Amino acid sequence: MNHPKILVVDDEQTLRAAMFRIFSRKEYNVITTGNVREAESVITSNSELDLAIVDVKLPDGSGIDLLATLRQKYNNIPVIVLTGFASIDVAVKATKLGAFHFMTKPFNIEELISIVEKALSHKMLVSENSSLKNKLQSKYQFDNIIGKSGPIEAVLNMIEKVADTDSTILVTGESGTGKELIAKAIHYNSSRRDKAFIPINCGAIPSELLESELFGHVKGAFTGAISNRQGRFELANKGTLFLDEIGDLSPNLQVKLLRVLQEKHFEPVGSAKTIESDVRIIAATNVDLSKAVKDGRFREDLFYRLNVIPMTVPSLRSRREDIPLLLEHFIQKFNKNRGIRIEGVQPAALDKLMQYAWPGNIRELENFIERVSILRKEGIIEISDIPYYFEDNKEQTFLGELSVDIPENGIDFNTAIAAYENQLILNALKKTGWNRNQAALLLRLNRTTLVEKIKKKGLHQEATL
Repeated sequence: MNHPKILVVDDEQTLRAAMFRIFSRKEYNVITTGNVREAESVITSNSELDLAIVDVKLPDGSGIDLLATLRQKYNNIPVIVLTGFASIDVAVKATKLGAFHFMTKPFNIEELISIVEKALSHKMLVSENSSLKNKLQSKYQFDNIIGKSGPIEAVLNMIEKVADTDSTILVTGESGTGKELIAKAIHYNSSRRDKAFIPINCGAIPSELLESELFGHVKGAFTGAISNRQGRFELANKGTLFLDEIGDLSPNLQVKLLRVLQEKHFEPVGSAKTIESDVRIIAATNVDLSKAVKDGRFREDLFYRLNVIPMTVPSLRSRREDIPLLLEHFIQKFNKNRGIRIEGVQPAALDKLMQYAWPGNIRELENFIERVSILRKEGIIEISDIPYYFEDNKEQTFLGELSVDIPENGIDFNTAIAAYENQLILNALKKTGWNRNQAALLLRLNRTTLVEKIKKKGLHQEATL
C-alpha cells in the first residue's frame, strides 16, 4: 500500500495539526477536517480512502453516524474512533458498526501510531485475500474448463445444477481427466466459495498417518505428536473437503469417515473432545467403487453416502473434438509462462495427435505441450516433435488384441480379469527390474495404487508368467 490516504475528523485544531505532521512524516496522504459537513465533502470527492480517525463528538453531528457512512462507502476501511467522553454504550455501538479500534482521550500518540499501522496492515491483508479469492473464483469459472464437446457440456450443466447445494458429490473418471478441477469449479461456484477448499489425496498418505491428516491429533496422541494439529476436516469448516482417490481408503478409515458423514462431528486422534463438522464433501476416484463394494473392498453404506450425486468426467479420447482447443490453451499458457513463441500445430501433426489414445488424458496432453515448448521454443509443432510411442498407442490398437480361448463349459469372468491384471502388473515389473516407480509409470497408475495391488495379490519377484 503506497502512501496510504488517511482522513482525520476532529474539532480540536491543535490535535488535527499534530496528527497531520506525524502521519505526513510517514509519507501518508493526510486530509484533516473539523466537522461532519467537511468530512462528508471529502468522502464524496474521494473514491478511495485507506483509513479514518474520527472523533465521536463533533460540532454539527455525531462521529458514529460518520463511521456508518465511511463503512458504507469504502470497502474494508478501518476506522479508529476517538472520544473524550468514555461510554460503554458508545463503544458497543461503534464496534457493531465495524470500528477497528476505540480510544479515549487523552491518548498516547505512539499508541495511536501503532494502531494506525496495524489497521493499515490488516486492510492490506484483507484486500490481498479478497483479490486471491476473486482470482481463484475467476480461474474456476465454467468458461475456464476447456471444451465444447457434448460430454464436457454435460459435465458443465451438472456443475451448474449441483454447485449451490450441500449435497455430497462423487466424481469418477480416469486418471488425468481433471477431477480436481471439476471439484474446484463446484466449490468456487457455490455459496461456500468464500471459505476454504481443502484437498487431500487418500492414496498418497500411508493409512496409519491419514487418520491424523483427516481429523487432526492432540499432543502426545502417538510418538512424534509433539503438538496439537488441526486436521483437514477442521481446516475445511464451512468450506469444501475434496477427498481424492477415495477408493484407496483403508477399511478402518472408511468406518470413521462414514461416522462423520452421518453424525456431522469427529474427534481428533487422542482426544475425547468432539468437534462439529460443517463441511461439504466432494470425493473422487478412478476406480469402479460399485465393483469394489461387490469385491468387499469398499463399504456399501459409505458408497451410498458418497454417491448422492454421481458425476463422471469423460476421458480425452471420448471428447476428441476438444483436443485442438486444449492444444491451443496449453500452447498459450506455456508461451506466456516461459516467454516462448510456439505458433500452432502442423495439420499432419494435429491429425496424429487426434488419433492418439491419450491414456493419461488431459494431464498427458499438457505434459506433451510443456515438453515440446521447452525443446522447440518457437515455430510450429511438427510430426517430428511427436514421440515414437504415439504411433503404438492409437485408440484402435491401444489395448492390443487379447486372445482368450473360452472352453465349452464357460469361464469365470472375474477370475480371468484378475489373471490378466496380474499378468500386466508382472510384465511391467519384469520390464523395469521390479522398480515399482517405473512400473507404475508404464501402467499409468499411481505408485501407491500399484503397491497396494501387489500386496493384495501377493505378487513377488519369484513369480513366473
